[in-house]
Order: sequence, then structure tokens, then C-alpha cells
Amino acid sequence: MPTKEHSLQVDDILGFDLANPPEGFADNPFPYYDALLAAAPVLPQPDGSVLISRHKDLDRIYRDTTLFSSDKKAAFGPKFGVGSPLYEHHTTSLVFSDPPLHSRVRRIMTSALSPRAISRMEPGLIAAVDRLLDAMAGRAQVDLIEDFAASIPIQIIGNLLDVPEDERAPLRDWSLAILGALEPSLSPEETSRGHLAVEAFREYLKDLVARRRAKPGDPESDVLTRLLAHEKGAVGAEGLSEIELIQNCIFILNAGHETTTNLIGNALALLQDHPDQRARLLAEPDLIKTTIEEVLRFRSPNQLGNRETTAMVEIGGVTIGRGCNLHLLIGAANRDPEVFTDPMRFDIARKPNRHLAFAGGPHVCVGLTLARLEGKIALERFLARFPDYQILPTRQKGGRLRFRGYASLPARLRPLGRDE
Repeated sequence: MPTKEHSLQVDDILGFDLANPPEGFADNPFPYYDALLAAAPVLPQPDGSVLISRHKDLDRIYRDTTLFSSDKKAAFGPKFGVGSPLYEHHTTSLVFSDPPLHSRVRRIMTSALSPRAISRMEPGLIAAVDRLLDAMAGRAQVDLIEDFAASIPIQIIGNLLDVPEDERAPLRDWSLAILGALEPSLSPEETSRGHLAVEAFREYLKDLVARRRAKPGDPESDVLTRLLAHEKGAVGAEGLSEIELIQNCIFILNAGHETTTNLIGNALALLQDHPDQRARLLAEPDLIKTTIEEVLRFRSPNQLGNRETTAMVEIGGVTIGRGCNLHLLIGAANRDPEVFTDPMRFDIARKPNRHLAFAGGPHVCVGLTLARLEGKIALERFLARFPDYQILPTRQKGGRLRFRGYASLPARLRPLGRDE
């Protein structure tokens, strides 16, 4: 059973510093979120940034692209070094860009992830999930992250970019290193690992792009071929440079990998930890869609977002100057009692569920429909095959602030003594 989360005293939260969080915050940030919502929903930080916790404030910020910019050049210059591999990637990719680049790239990706395109992916997704289940079936112990959750998005995103099967092995490690560099504070080793991953991924994609130019794929299913059609110089192109094209291919993998891995892993862990909800889902499998939404709310795969103010602005009675970095606490907003009844309860039938796990406004996650489909198919087919799975006490949390998930979920798929 889950342990009870204790509230912090108001005085404890006023000195909270995201860049130097208290011991244990990465493992269990939720008491801090609750205290921030109650006592300091807009909290200035020692470095001049500001924490924003309330749902209504995040919703406003996501929708207003005039006062709140996604461009991170000012923040990432000091963090990564102007012109460095991480700086080039994170200031060029879709999520950290403003129009016109954001508009151009998003239009291309949205067309590639249309309902029709996603419908065409479903048979391949089911087949990929079933292959993973088959591979785990005869084993005494498995890791539900390495053997299942992390393998699904790698295959799906690999298919989207038409990356050859035998070239996909490095993709997960590259993704983990690049996204790990988005943590609020980094060690020199973590920064170096991120830079090296961008460089290795970039060199690989240059070669893949050259091969795809020589032999284009089907633009209906191959996002890379679709992006190539919008390169500068192509007929009717909207003007993507090669750097923009390559960095957004990296973004497609990273965005689709980390969040979906965490969604699936968090779902399996939460159902283990809430046996009443697990029993209900097994008895009422039609609750699968609301289960996915509740996992997204209760343990958002992405806990943090950022925006930068473009002018002086007032939020929650606090005046914030131009050029201020805002930390958007998605994990806190999804526990806001002004929006969610009994927000600390994991309720797989919760309706309505206005969570912000996919952000909102013009920057709402372009792959949200695909992520939901991956989570739904993975969870329902896993439970149909292994309803009695048991996660072992040796689970390991991911240890990150921005991305919440597990590094490892060792499990038995059958109780001891039961035959396959």
C-alpha cells in the first residue's frame, strides 16, 4: 500500500529552492507541491526565477504566447554554453521555440501525426507490444522498464522516422542523456554526457538523412521523408534548414521516448500500489482510457515546464519582471484542489480530468494522441496477459525532477508456484 504523504509546515516551503532541493524531494516531491499550492503558489527563487504551481496560472501561461515565450536562448546560453551541442539542440527543437519556427515545424508534425496516420500505426503497435509480452512470458523475473515500457516508444518512434531495426540500439541512451540535461541543476559529467549524445545523434541523423534523400520513404508514414520535403530549396518548402530538420528529428525521439516510457511504467507501478484500483480495472476494462488520464494526472511523466516573460506581468498578486524564467510545476497543478476533487486520491474513473500533463495552448504536446494510444494498448494487453504481476521491492526511481518515472521495475509476471 502507498505510504501516507504528510503536509509540510508553511514556513518550510517559503525557502524552497528548486536548484538546491531538500533531500528526498526527487523521490517524493508531492508534499512540497501541496505546500506550495497552499502557501506560495507564486514563489520567487534565489536565482531570480519564479515557481508557478496553480492550475489556473499554468493554463493562462500556456495559452498566452505573447507575454510568455518558449524561447530558451537566454536561459540555455549560461547553462550549456552558446553554440554548444546541447544549446543548439534545445534552442532549435519544437518545444523550446516560438513562431515562426514553431509554427512551421508543428504544421509538418501535426500532419504526420493525423488521426488517419495514427490509425495506420495501431496494428504495428499491437504487434510490437505482443512481441514484448511473448519474450517476457517464460522468464522468472523481468524488468518492466527495460523489457517493456522503454522498448515500446523506441520501436514506434523508430518506425515514424523509419530507422532500421538494427540501428536503434543507441537511441534510448542518447535520449536519456539529452533530456537529463534539462534538470534544474547539472553536474559537469551530466552536461558532458548530454553534449556527446547530441553530437553522436546528430552525426547518425546526417547519415540517415543522406540515405533518405537518395531513397525517399512513404511520406504518409515516414516523418523524416515528410520533413525532407520541407527543407529549404524544396519545391513549395516552408524553409527548414538542415540543422532544424536534424534537431527536430532528435526532438521527436526524445519527446516520444521519455514521456511514454514513464507513462507505462508509472501506470504499472500505481496499479500495483493501489490494489483496489487494479481490481476495478480488471473487472471493468472499459475504464482503460480514464485510467491512462488519471496516471497522467497523478504521476505526470513530465513534472516541470518553463516559460520566459516578455514584459512585466502580474501572477497571483506577484509582479514579475521582463525576461524572468518561470518554472511551471505541472505535477503541482495536477493536484490543485481548486480543480480536482480529492486530488491526492488515485481514481481510475475520475471525470472530468483537466490535467496539464501534455501542457496546453499552442504548445500542447503534438504527440498526445499517439502517447495515449501507446499507453492504452500497452496497459490493456499487459493486464490481459499478466493480471497477477508483482513488482518486487527492489524498484528504482528515476531520480529526476523534471521527468518522473522509474529506472527499473523488477517484477514477476506470475505468483510463485503458478505455471505459465
